Amino acid sequence: MAERDIRTELLNTLLTTPHRDLAQLHALHQTLVEQDPRFYVHLAAWYADQGQVRDHKEMFVAMLCLSAFEGHRETGLALLRALPPYELARVVDFIKGVEVKKRTVKGKPGRGQKPEVEVTAERAGLFRNIPRSMRTEIERYLRERESDPRRFDRAAVGARKALKRLYAGLHIQPSERAQAVLFADEPPEGSQAQAVKLIAQAKTPAEQARAIVEHRIPYRVAASVIKEMSPMVLAALVEVMTPQELINTVAALKKRGAFDNADLKALIEGKLALAKTDKRVSAYKAKVAVEAAGATGDLAEALDEVTEARVKATGQITRSTALLIDKSGSMHVALEVGRQLGALISAICAADLYAYAFDTVAYPVEVKGNNLADWEKALAGIHAGGSTSCGVALEWMRRKGQRVEQIVMVTDEGENTAPRFQDAYEAYAGELKQRPAVILVKVGTASQTLEAACANLGVAPNVFEFRGDYYALPNVIPLLTYPSLMEMVMEILNYPLPQRKPT
Repeated sequence: MAERDIRTELLNTLLTTPHRDLAQLHALHQTLVEQDPRFYVHLAAWYADQGQVRDHKEMFVAMLCLSAFEGHRETGLALLRALPPYELARVVDFIKGVEVKKRTVKGKPGRGQKPEVEVTAERAGLFRNIPRSMRTEIERYLRERESDPRRFDRAAVGARKALKRLYAGLHIQPSERAQAVLFADEPPEGSQAQAVKLIAQAKTPAEQARAIVEHRIPYRVAASVIKEMSPMVLAALVEVMTPQELINTVAALKKRGAFDNADLKALIEGKLALAKTDKRVSAYKAKVAVEAAGATGDLAEALDEVTEARVKATGQITRSTALLIDKSGSMHVALEVGRQLGALISAICAADLYAYAFDTVAYPVEVKGNNLADWEKALAGIHAGGSTSCGVALEWMRRKGQRVEQIVMVTDEGENTAPRFQDAYEAYAGELKQRPAVILVKVGTASQTLEAACANLGVAPNVFEFRGDYYALPNVIPLLTYPSLMEMVMEILNYPLPQRKPT
């Protein structure tokens, strides 16, 4: 039972996005790799292909490369090869450990005085030696890139500092070309690094645009050397962007006036159309881009369509589902999360979907469509306020005979009014002969009231803690597309392990 709980806890943790703080993940990964190493290695392989959060992918590589369990290191080294240089450097940094300096301003300085700054150092990482097998594999990784000048140049332009840390930190002798590009700052003729210098020195937008297209210079690099972005230069940058890179830079492009130019706007819209079918595009980054860019009208609609298309690509929800949204006092965030989740779920739900907002009364949410605007209209007039009965929506569903196989509840669990969730669930299960799975999406300062109620009911809930990060919401979808958590675990245990390339 303890091992099953640990697996479930880790699956729930995979729904979070710690945003480059690997220390948040280490303890739980360490517990599972020790207590269920066979499940852990298959989960790592499955998540490398199916997962969305790169922090977890990096942690899997670190843990497997350090593990003494048979077969773990081989799988970890195989997964290592699929990481881009900047992620591999983060794995190495985490294992070796680093000291991070933080600057804190003390008090308010007087007029004409400089503020007093306190500098403190915090240790982050494991502070362990890199295993010999891992260093050998990283050297192979670097040699492969050195053997392909175009591939190496792309890596050097996009992840210069990361590559330098890998060579220097692991005492790997760079090739002559790598030495010239990374350390001597004397890039050879025809390299991307030389092209960046030429772009900075170019006198006309036409010369800059030609170099950008020929050498496929990424936006973030070009933006650091080009003082004035002309429409011609912006068009060249958009042309060489991947759909994901375009989505990531929508706000910057809008700020530079790209959407005020009809030709540029058409070029951007064409690339956004490609994003709908590009597997590399993160499902929710398009939606976050809408907010970051303050996008409206056609642009907002195009980005929403990308989100919807990428969510649909994750599969179909075949189980009848209830989405229950807490609208009690201070639950403004629950309504917003419910709106976002509703659009995601309804876009791929092939079974019955019932939605309610509740305080001490359940309000049916009747949606005429499946996009965000439709859910916005359906929730219009429903405002946060009142006490909380987490069982009232389920009670209404029981009386209406609405049978579902899974319940998604967005709440802070602060129930204080009957019917309580546990009582309503028992009555629902008894009358409709159905025991739905429970997915708790916790918002605000959540308690463990409903988790305890589920334990009393013999139901193992999946728990997703929403921490203001809308990037993470699509990670709830896999929990809804599988027939059950057991089916998901079985698929993971049967997932094939990657193999290292022969030397």
